[in-house]
Formats: sequence, C-alpha cells, structure tokens
Amino acid sequence: MEYTGSQYIGEYVDGRMEGEAEYLLPTETKYVGEMKDGMFHGQGTLYFPNGSRYDAIWEKGLAVKGTYTFSDGLQYDAEHWHYCDGYDRRFYTEICNGLKPAGISQVTNMDPPRKIPEGCYDCGDGFYDPVTRIIKDYRNRFLRNADDDEHEWIIKTCRKGWDEIVGHRPKL
Repeated sequence: MEYTGSQYIGEYVDGRMEGEAEYLLPTETKYVGEMKDGMFHGQGTLYFPNGSRYDAIWEKGLAVKGTYTFSDGLQYDAEHWHYCDGYDRRFYTEICNGLKPAGISQVTNMDPPRKIPEGCYDCGDGFYDPVTRIIKDYRNRFLRNADDDEHEWIIKTCRKGWDEIVGHRPKL
C-alpha cells in the first residue's frame, strides 16, 4: 500500500484483503464493499471525488452489473438513455426544478455555474489554460496535458472565462 499510495481498511484472510472493506485509491476514489483474494468481489460501490458513484456486483475485480449515478442524482441508463438527446435539451437540474423565466438562461447543469478563471475554459472535468495547455480539476489539481485534438475541441466548444463582443460594434 505504501508504494501505490492506496489505503486499505478491512479484514484479512491468510494475509489477503478479504471481507467487508474500504479501499482508498491515490486518486481519492474510494471503494466500499466486499473483497475476496485481494480483489473487489461481491457487492460494492466506487465513490468518485466529483460526488458521483458506481454501485456494482463485482467478480474477481471486474464489474459484472452496475449503475452509475452522477453527483446530481441522475442515473445513467445504457438502454434507455434520453437525457440531453435531440428531443429534450434541458439540463437535469431543469428537469428536476423547472425552467427559469424567459430571459434568464441556465448555461450548465450547475446553477449558478462555476466561475471560470480569466483566460481559461471549462472543459467539463476542470479548467483548461490554453497558454500552458494544462487541465486542472475544479480544486486546482493537475489532471492532464491537452494534446492538439483536445486543445482544438476545447477552444471550439467549451465555455470561456471571459466575455466577447459578437455582432455589431459601435464606432468610437
């Protein structure tokens, strides 16, 4: 554990992690559930740092059946997924709480939206600085470097941390 940065709280059988346990990964993802022979096995839940979770049945470390729930309570359904499709473009919070009055736009599922640092973009799992090409999570921890494809996609599609004048500009 000391070499991987993980932490295990639970039972051991013959020196192997086995029984009810908590396993904290270095990414701050936490598994709570049953272990067998050092692997996730039986009923268990992965809790992610962003507040989402994955409840599953595990066999020898692999999930055989599970349900992913986003941090806002929306459950992913692979067979009947209708959220944010071509027919209904509302955010999940709008589905739960209703639409805002005319003239007040909701631009993200989080209302009010996160404040984006000046010069950066909100790329969904953190903020992207196009100068350094680094993506940091919302707690300002390094996530990854953006390659050329991701850089172009973020610049083209993501929310900016600054206002731009579009359309007609008055002459000074």
